[in-house]
Amino acid sequence: MAVMEATLPRRLISTPVAGPLAALVLAAVFFGLNSAQFFTGSNLSLIIQQVMVVGTLAIGQTLIILTAGIDLSNGAIMAFGGIVMTKLAVDSGLPPVLALVAGLAICSGFGLVNGLLVTRISLPPFIVTLGMLNVVFALTHIYSNEQTITELPALLTFLGETFQVGQTNVTYGSLLTILLFLVFAYLLGSTAWGRHVYALGNSPEVARLTGIRTNRLTVGVYTLAGFVYGIAALLLVSRTGVGDPQAGQTDNLDSITAVVLGGTSLFGGRGLVIGTLIGALIVGVFRNGLQLMGVPSIYQTLITGILVILAVTVDQLSRRRNR
Repeated sequence: MAVMEATLPRRLISTPVAGPLAALVLAAVFFGLNSAQFFTGSNLSLIIQQVMVVGTLAIGQTLIILTAGIDLSNGAIMAFGGIVMTKLAVDSGLPPVLALVAGLAICSGFGLVNGLLVTRISLPPFIVTLGMLNVVFALTHIYSNEQTITELPALLTFLGETFQVGQTNVTYGSLLTILLFLVFAYLLGSTAWGRHVYALGNSPEVARLTGIRTNRLTVGVYTLAGFVYGIAALLLVSRTGVGDPQAGQTDNLDSITAVVLGGTSLFGGRGLVIGTLIGALIVGVFRNGLQLMGVPSIYQTLITGILVILAVTVDQLSRRRNR
C-alpha cells in the first residue's frame, strides 16, 4: 500500500498534462495575485468563452498532429463554414437546420480533400493544408462578396446564449466545447480507433504491418477534424452573432499553440486531448491576465511565442532522453 502511495505522485508527474497543468495553475495564481478581478466568476466565464472557438479548432488539430501531420487550413475552413451557414440561412432562405448541416458537411468535405491529398498523392500535410488555406480563404471572400452577414436566425446564435450558475453567466457554447473535449478524450483513450491513431503517429509502417489501414485512418482523421471545424464555425457565429469573412485568420496558429502547450508532440503519437484544453486555457489565461494588468497586446503575442518555443523545446529534449 505504501509503495502504491509513493508511486502515485510519480505517475501523476509523468503524465503528459502534468507540466501544462502546473503552468496553468501557476499562471492563474500569478494573475490572481496581481488583479482582484481575475478570479471573479464573470471573468473566468469570459476566459472560457474566449477560448471555446480556438479550443474546439484545437481538438481537430490534435487529432491530426497525433498522426504526425499538421493543419494550417483549419481557421480558414471554419470561417468558410460560418459564411456558408449564415449566407444560406439569411440570403438563400434555406431552413436554418439545413444551412447548419450544409456548413458542417462542407467543412468535413475540405477535411476529406486534405486527407486524400496526403494519402493518395503522398503530399506533406504542411504543403497540402497551406495550399488549402489559400484556396478556402479565397472562396470565403468570393462567396461572401466581402459582406458580413447579419440578422441570423435563432438556431445559429443559440450557443451564444447564457444561463446563470450562481451569479455567473455561462454560455451554452462553453458547455458544448467541454463536452467535445470529454468525448474525444474517451475516443482517443478508450477505443480501438484511438489506439490506432496513436500507433499511426508513432510509426506508420509499423501500424500498417500490424493490420491498420493507415490511409483509410488518415483520411478519416482529417475528415473528422473538418467536421469539428464546422462545429467551431457554429460556435464562432453564435458568439459574434454574424457571419464574418474576416474571421479565423490567425486561429490556425492559435490552435497549434494550444496543442503544443498542452503537451502533444509535434512529431506525432504522444499527447492527450485534455492537455489541449489545458493549453487553450493557458493562452486564454495569459491574454486575459495581461489585459487586466494593462499590458499592451503586442507583449501578449510575444509571451505566447516564447511559451510555444519552450513547449517544443521540452518536447524535443524529452524525445532525445527517451531514445
